Amino acid sequence: MVTIEGEWIEFKFFRPQARQVHLAGDFNNWRHGELPMSQLDAGYWVARLRLPAGEFRFRYCADGEWFTDYAAFGVEPGRFGLDSILRIPHKSLQMPVKPAAEKRQVAAA
Repeated sequence: MVTIEGEWIEFKFFRPQARQVHLAGDFNNWRHGELPMSQLDAGYWVARLRLPAGEFRFRYCADGEWFTDYAAFGVEPGRFGLDSILRIPHKSLQMPVKPAAEKRQVAAA
């Protein structure tokens, strides 16, 4: 699963039995050992990156086995299987995030 929060992109992958998980994509020339993910409770692995606006292909590598993220922005055939797609809009196209206090005022109105 991929979420975009301002300038940060969060990659989250569920693989409870994995000993190590890495993120790889065209944003790092598919070097699978370069971006290790951190293990969270309940079997999730996470990585946070700052990437420019654009479209990228990526996959997860858990204990040497490649996985596609079907919850991303789509998938397409790559050289070695299905690649996940990440689309990062230009800043002018991103929806602004309102502070919590401002949200409450709008809801109360």
